[in-house]
Amino acid sequence: MRTHFCGQVDEHSAGKAVTVAGWVHRRRDHGGVIFADLRDRTGLVQVVFDPEAKAVFEAAETLRHEFVVRVAGLVRERPAGTANANLASGRVEILARELEILNRSEPLPFQLDEHVSEEVRLRYRYLDLRREAMAKRIRLRHEATRALRAYLDGQGFVDIETPMLTKATPEGARDYLVPSRTHPGKFFALPQSPQIFKQLLMVAGFERYYQVARCFRDEDLRADRQPDFTQLDIETSFLSQDEIMGLMEGLIRHLFKEVLDVDLPNPFLRMTYAEAMRRYGSDKPDLRVPLELVDVADLVAGCDFKVFAAPAKDPKGRVAALRVPGGASMPRSQIDEYTAFVARHGARGLAYVKVNERAKGREGLQSPIIKFLSDAAVAGILERTGAVDGDLVFFGADSAKVVGDALGALRLKLGADLELVAHAWRPLWVVDFPMFEWDEEAKRWMAMHHPFTSPANLDPDSLRSAPGDALAKAYDMVLNGSEIGGGSVRIHSQALQSTVFDLLGIQPEEARRKFGFLLDALKYGAPPHGGIAFGIDRLVMLMSGADSIRDVIAFPKTQTAACPLTDAPTEVSEQQLRDLHIRVRLPPPT
Repeated sequence: MRTHFCGQVDEHSAGKAVTVAGWVHRRRDHGGVIFADLRDRTGLVQVVFDPEAKAVFEAAETLRHEFVVRVAGLVRERPAGTANANLASGRVEILARELEILNRSEPLPFQLDEHVSEEVRLRYRYLDLRREAMAKRIRLRHEATRALRAYLDGQGFVDIETPMLTKATPEGARDYLVPSRTHPGKFFALPQSPQIFKQLLMVAGFERYYQVARCFRDEDLRADRQPDFTQLDIETSFLSQDEIMGLMEGLIRHLFKEVLDVDLPNPFLRMTYAEAMRRYGSDKPDLRVPLELVDVADLVAGCDFKVFAAPAKDPKGRVAALRVPGGASMPRSQIDEYTAFVARHGARGLAYVKVNERAKGREGLQSPIIKFLSDAAVAGILERTGAVDGDLVFFGADSAKVVGDALGALRLKLGADLELVAHAWRPLWVVDFPMFEWDEEAKRWMAMHHPFTSPANLDPDSLRSAPGDALAKAYDMVLNGSEIGGGSVRIHSQALQSTVFDLLGIQPEEARRKFGFLLDALKYGAPPHGGIAFGIDRLVMLMSGADSIRDVIAFPKTQTAACPLTDAPTEVSEQQLRDLHIRVRLPPPT
């Protein structure tokens, strides 16, 4: 049907007869000569329709935006002064000798260069994907997965699929359930991840597995989450934690070099979970922002300001400071806005000190709380934060979690508002996560990652004696404030796995019912193994500069887990329900 793609027609094609096909991107009538920009997946080329070719010209007069056409003609150089340096084909044009309208288009519900709501974009996603920006992101996603596969193939990994219809396992979110017609009253679960199956593949002896896996989680959504998403799932045998991390660093460096021609650091920075929380209030710190939290509880524990003194003396409390360079010029209205901002993260206030002239001591400071602080406390805070003339220091005082959440979020907002975010790629590993976290409401330990993560101390008795002190052989890869991958060394001992289940409140009967096949497999020579999963949607979002993973997924759901394009989810017929032995019971109206 065609001899060339539009983007292939350039000055080397001058004087040649070509046939191209695509969509009419623009049409212009210049006083008897018609110009049309023809678009296909490779780009644009300008087509000229001259009145001398009467039949072709008359057909060209009927062309409209997004008509699908085939054009045959002669490539010629554009007249002097009319070249378009922004196009690969910008120095030439096609003088049309044949025009076939393959399909007409009704007027679009929106123009491709028009800003419209996301709801409209998703309803007509097949049109939205014609936009150059969207098409580039989808192509970048293809290039990324191709580069990831190439690296892993070169490292001896085997691509293996795992089941989509499986058994529900506790992985931190609600499962999507699929009723079984052939087993009335029983349900499959769509996998939240292939976790157990990839561990079984290690028991089976494959040693190096990967899969571009579809995963499903029934949870509340935000910009970087979808009910169905894609991850690069990886598992290895006979590699230590450091060896796994080194191999995965190589994978991400290869990805960025191949797709973006970017050289990432070698090696990546490593930071413990405790240090990340202390310095940044987050286990996925954005290192592009130069601001850091500084602990000052020891300096204010004896002060008369109860807002500081109480959490400073509480083992679960924290008092931290955040220096804002040049912030002393910040008006009170802006400080009030930041106070309202941290309130959304649980903070009950936002104390501050403006440093006008540090050399004058407390006389050079401006703050409603300064009168409650001793000279020693003031001097210590200024010294510890490194505050200089013109700076402002914000304070958080509450439980360690609230302070971390509030000041960690404020740190990022200040970085954006004050244009402090470096234009760079800043990857790092966060390691030494706690093995468990205490759920105060449920009054029991919860796995910080998942129940198959190995503790650093492999002795079951030591684990039982001090579960709150146990560290996990877990590691997260963070890039510019986003967790792009998380993994761990797994438990390969049945005794240790049973101990962890017990600490998590999973009784032997429940463990046997849910994970009996895994526990059995661990008895038959399970090798030491570990792995990681990378969020492909999130990775491509970062690489493309998109604001949401919905902009790098061809057909995503909305934030309410609905699809405007297909109108899913929808009701089903009574016959389908009867076949599945299901009856729908709707909640009462509110």
